[in-house]
Amino acid sequence: MRRLDYDDPRRDPASRARELGVSREAVELALASDVIDLHVDSFIWNRIFGYDLRKRHSTGLFGGRFYGMVDFPRAREGPLTGAIWVITTNPLRTRGRRPEIFLENLRRLQAIFESVPGDFAVVRNAREYRAARLAGKHGAFIGIQGGNALDRDADAIDLIPDDLVLRVTLVHLSTSSLGVTSAPGGARRGEGLSASGKEFVKRLNAKRIFVDLAHINREGFFDAVAVHDRSQPLLVTHTGVSAVTPHWRNLDDEQLRAVAATGGTVGVMYQSSFLGEPFFGGGAEAVVRHLEHIVRTVGEDHASLGSDWDGAICPPRDLVTPRDLPRLVDLLLRRGFGPDAIQKILGGNFLRVVAELRG
Repeated sequence: MRRLDYDDPRRDPASRARELGVSREAVELALASDVIDLHVDSFIWNRIFGYDLRKRHSTGLFGGRFYGMVDFPRAREGPLTGAIWVITTNPLRTRGRRPEIFLENLRRLQAIFESVPGDFAVVRNAREYRAARLAGKHGAFIGIQGGNALDRDADAIDLIPDDLVLRVTLVHLSTSSLGVTSAPGGARRGEGLSASGKEFVKRLNAKRIFVDLAHINREGFFDAVAVHDRSQPLLVTHTGVSAVTPHWRNLDDEQLRAVAATGGTVGVMYQSSFLGEPFFGGGAEAVVRHLEHIVRTVGEDHASLGSDWDGAICPPRDLVTPRDLPRLVDLLLRRGFGPDAIQKILGGNFLRVVAELRG
């Protein structure tokens, strides 16, 4: 059995606090918490370049910009106790081939996790996550970025085995047969979800897979809200908020309230320009500003973290890898957040909505 080589922060919290320039309270609170990232995109570099997630890497040629942010050892050192690891859809593949390629990638990602069973466990629900955490492992949820992985026909969604996929982002950076992206240049402006997109939402509900409303345009967002099973919580896994930074990628307050009304949660991402900072700069304070606005607007039960690490982003200079997470905790403490609220943001809110959907 392969074991990961990493520096366990529990061995010397005081040393980690000195290294990061934060309070020991911040490190110890992070260590005592479920710390779960709603969107980690590192698998894409394994697919493209063979990036071995099990080995420690540097932050790459660009110092943690675009790639080089996460690997399994650094996730353990964060500590990142869980995450949704995503399989991103290549929109350039033909519709008929995409389900087959998705299944190949799913098997590949599972095999990577299964190669380090002492440190990682694939989990499907909150119960399995808690069992993994009790065993000292990282709980790895699996998600799909781009529902067009499964838009070949109405039955392609049934290819997902054993509830293995926790959530599906309906669209990504390109418009598909399901709906229109929020990204500039998206076709069919003024439209939202197509008829097949609305049916796709209902099929996700029936399979108890989270509908993730990151990346979709505003019309499509509210189309999904309208047809979504009101008994199930919605997710927006990685976004900013437009009241802090007006941007095509961010949510407005009406959208925040729509998610909160279902009991769902919103993950704040780490792309500096979406957060209102320079594209190649900025600090973790920007993440906190967006979290603060979510809490002020809809309450502390609906804010989470969704970094988009390794998703070709430029993160804050002081929040480049999971090892930096105690810095975010320290900032939240300094801004007056209490330990209970911080633990909700770090992972508690996400676990609550997973338990509501799947137990």
